[in-house]
Amino acid sequence: MPSLPKKPRIPLLTILTACYNEEGNVREVYQQVRAAMQTLPGYDYEHLFIDNASTDKTVDVLRELAAADKRVKVIVNTRNFGQVRSPYHAFLEARGDAVMSCVADLQDPPELIPEFVKKWEEGFKVVIGVKRGTRESWLMARTRRFYYWLVAKLSTDVELVHNFTGFGLYDREVVEQFRSTDEQYPYFRGLVSDFGYARAEIGYVQPPRTRGKTKNDFFSLYDMAMLGITNHSKVPLRIAAMAGFLISLLSLLVAFGYLVAKLVFWNQLQLGTAPLLIGIYFFGAVQLFFIGVLGEYIGAIHTQVHKRPLVVEKERINFD
Repeated sequence: MPSLPKKPRIPLLTILTACYNEEGNVREVYQQVRAAMQTLPGYDYEHLFIDNASTDKTVDVLRELAAADKRVKVIVNTRNFGQVRSPYHAFLEARGDAVMSCVADLQDPPELIPEFVKKWEEGFKVVIGVKRGTRESWLMARTRRFYYWLVAKLSTDVELVHNFTGFGLYDREVVEQFRSTDEQYPYFRGLVSDFGYARAEIGYVQPPRTRGKTKNDFFSLYDMAMLGITNHSKVPLRIAAMAGFLISLLSLLVAFGYLVAKLVFWNQLQLGTAPLLIGIYFFGAVQLFFIGVLGEYIGAIHTQVHKRPLVVEKERINFD
C-alpha cells in the first residue's frame, strides 16, 4: 500500500511579551496579537509571556488567558530580574521558527505583525521596527536622539540602528546565534547589528502608553545607555588614555611657564590659592570621570564572568 504524502509542517511563530505590573495591558495585547495572527492562516503561533514577579494582578490575568487558550505560555520569575535579563531568557526559550517581540504596553503595535512576517517570507532573517516618530516629551526625544548620535560616534566596530528598540522578528537561525554568544547581560540591539544579517526595516509611529506607568526610570535608562557604550566601543578607554597624556603635557607646560615667569618677575608674581584650588578640583573631576568610565567596563566584565542564570523561574504555564 503506497504511503500517504506527509502534510507540510505549519510554521510556528512565537510572539514574546515581557511584563511587570501590566494588569491593565496584558489582556489587550493578547487580543491584538490574536487578531493579527488571524490574518495569517498559514501560520500557527504561541504567545509567550514572561512575568518579572509582578506585584499586581498581572499573573492572575495571565492564568485566565492561559486557561482559555493553550497558545498562551507563561513563565513567572521568582523575583524581578530587570528589563534586560528577563526578556532575553524568554527569547532563548521560544520554540518558534521565528520569534517576534511585542511589549506589554502596546507601544510596539501588534497590528504590524503581518508586515514583519511578509518580510520574513521574502528571505530576511532579521526584520526590525524603526521608530519614525513618537509622542514622548520633547526633552526625552532630544535626549534619545543625542544618545543614538553619541553611541554611533563611539562605536567603531558596528553601525547601530537609530530609533531601534529591539522590536522585530528574528529567524530561528538568529535565535541560535544569540544562544551561542552565552551573554549574561546582552545589549540586544547591538548584537543584532553585530551579527551582520541582512535586515529589513519597517517604520512606524510609536503610540503613547494608554494604561499603567512606564517602568523606565532614570537608572534603568542609564543602565541601558552604558550597556550600549561598554559592549560595543573601546573609544572611552582610549579617550581616557589620550586625555591623561594631554593633561600631563599641559601640566608640564604650565609648570615650566610658571617657573620662567617666577624667575623673571620674582618679587611681583604671587600665585595665590585660587589657581591651586581650581587646578585641584579640575584634575580631581577628570580623574573621577575616567575612573567611573573604567568602572563601567569592569562592571560589565564582572557581570559576564559570574555565569549566573539569566533568571530563576518560579512557574511555567501551558508548557508541554
